[in-house]
Amino acid sequence: MRHSIKIILALTYCATAIAQDINLPDFGSPADSVLNKTEEAKIGRRAFLQLRSSGAIMDDALVTEYIKTLGAQLVGHANDGTQDFEFFMVDNDAINAFAMPGGFIGIHAGLIIASENESEIAGVLAHEIAHVTQRHLARRVYDNQKTGMLSMAAAIATMILGVTTDIRGDAIGGLVTATQAAAMQRQINFTRANEHEADRIGIRTLSSAGFDPSGMGSFFEKLSRRYGSSGPAMLRTHPVTTERIAEARDRARLLPNKIVDSSINYEIIKARMDVLRAPNGEVAFNIFRARLQEDNQNIGNRYGMALSLSRIGLDDDAQRQFEKLTEEHPSVIAFRIGEAESQLKNGQVDAALETYDNAIKLFPRNVPLTNSYTDALILAGRAEEAHNILLDLLNHSSPTPEQFRLIAQAANAYGDMGNAHHYMSHYYSSVGNYTDALAQIQMALESPDLNTVDRARFESELLTYEASSEE
Repeated sequence: MRHSIKIILALTYCATAIAQDINLPDFGSPADSVLNKTEEAKIGRRAFLQLRSSGAIMDDALVTEYIKTLGAQLVGHANDGTQDFEFFMVDNDAINAFAMPGGFIGIHAGLIIASENESEIAGVLAHEIAHVTQRHLARRVYDNQKTGMLSMAAAIATMILGVTTDIRGDAIGGLVTATQAAAMQRQINFTRANEHEADRIGIRTLSSAGFDPSGMGSFFEKLSRRYGSSGPAMLRTHPVTTERIAEARDRARLLPNKIVDSSINYEIIKARMDVLRAPNGEVAFNIFRARLQEDNQNIGNRYGMALSLSRIGLDDDAQRQFEKLTEEHPSVIAFRIGEAESQLKNGQVDAALETYDNAIKLFPRNVPLTNSYTDALILAGRAEEAHNILLDLLNHSSPTPEQFRLIAQAANAYGDMGNAHHYMSHYYSSVGNYTDALAQIQMALESPDLNTVDRARFESELLTYEASSEE
């Protein structure tokens, strides 16, 4: 029950606002006795893994790389280095974002699609970053430690997980009624004071990171004006009032006025999201054909068209489009990946591998590029080479589940069954499935010709997975 309650506290961090005043945080204050930073990190990690295991997280490497890079740019102007952050994309069309303890910040796919410029997305991220740096969860838990909120833990978890991941109602079951859910929502809401504080600090971060400081307020106002009282999840979890919008405008006016163009990566990722979220390739193709008729020079429109051409099987056309984009913008990794993947689909394996090889020399250890390249190497029968490239990446960056899956596939392809099971155990662990992680490491230990070093390493991991699977 203790671990379940911790997950609940993490999930309740995605809440709305009620009127209540709380003093500004004092690090080392009584709130630390309720929930310190180490505990927050553990809570956030558990909640993140729960979301991942439910299938809520989008694992597209290019999208993830973009949101992490944008988040890191903002964090550099909002944090003294004592707080770690993890940014991830939620595979959901809702226009929403949320922060969890330990610096875990989720952005719904619908938010990217609804945005019109990069400063709007950066503004939302800056707001969520401020919720974390100001430790609003610890302050909320401290303020509510006598309210009996923890007694509602299981029902609150069900409700919040359902809202956050868009799990179907029949999967949630009958654990909470509509009346109970509404009452609980009021209990776990952010305070209006916290929302105003996150606005104030977030706008300052937005400006110092080089974005338009009006981006945050203008996006909330735009959503409110567009949707009104029946607005998207973003307006329910971040209630917008006339007073709040006015305050945001006033704060932005006090900061240096900036005319900021969206980055080329923003245009690419927004177009990529439109293609990925479209019901099928034909719909995506028609969307970008219409957009190109209005603006055939927009990079996002051209990338979206090339991607949609590939999705409907017109790979010759897609390859020509990607090659032209790469020639014009040689520093854009997404174009090089698109070109190589089109060449592979057209059966030009040697040309594709050459394209990848040239790109990896220019952008070593880039995660999306490395993932795509090593996948191609495995298909081309060069699994051991793929393994070595992935191992180098794992040793120099925070690994993703996809990297563990790929390196396990590579090890299996050239007959290293011990490491294949070992890497798959890490894959399952990274998605929160400790039962299968335990099974894989047990199979790794049963592999023939296991050397002494590997056996000791696998036995140590076995103990870790056994402890995790019992929690």
